Amino acid sequence: MLTGCHPLTLTSAATSASEPYAVVDVREQLEQLPVGPRGSLAGYDRDEDFPHWSSQGDGCNTREVVLERDGTDVMTGPGCKSTSGTWVSPYDGQTWTDPSDVDIDHVVPLAQSWVSGARSWTQAQREAFANDLTRPQLLAVTDNVNQEKGRKAPDEWKPPLVGYWCTYASDWVTVKHHYALTITSGEKSALLLMLDKCPKGGRS
Repeated sequence: MLTGCHPLTLTSAATSASEPYAVVDVREQLEQLPVGPRGSLAGYDRDEDFPHWSSQGDGCNTREVVLERDGTDVMTGPGCKSTSGTWVSPYDGQTWTDPSDVDIDHVVPLAQSWVSGARSWTQAQREAFANDLTRPQLLAVTDNVNQEKGRKAPDEWKPPLVGYWCTYASDWVTVKHHYALTITSGEKSALLLMLDKCPKGGRS
């Protein structure tokens, strides 16, 4: 149970990254994604094009909502800021108790969305993407691992924990399918490789 000065009632139906998906459905979604070359980053400005950590009410922003959602025994102070708790990073399995050691990762990086379709969106659409608490798009992870990932796609970076590949690929496909984003042939091959790690009949 989450405890603290500002207990949250999430109105956005936040989806846990561990919510099961049928692998066959993810593969079907993957096949529906248009394959093409990766677009240009020309004109991309992360902060201006994708307003993020927007207000979620009760004095909380998106980052603080995810920290509360993904942590255990999270305590918060003024401004809904997390002051303590326990976070297990799904990318590398490391456990942290200081929120400053934890980043909120966009599973599909903002730059990746830009080069696969988001460039043509309105700023309001991009803000919704950058703060999406409904799809498996936001995760609390080890900060330096998130920095290593940066704006890379699955053909360029995969979670250090091979046991998480099935979930990561499923989440990536789910997000890209929902937002009708494109993928490259290399990206698709990498996603299929990771989906092959899924247990028969479902993801881990």
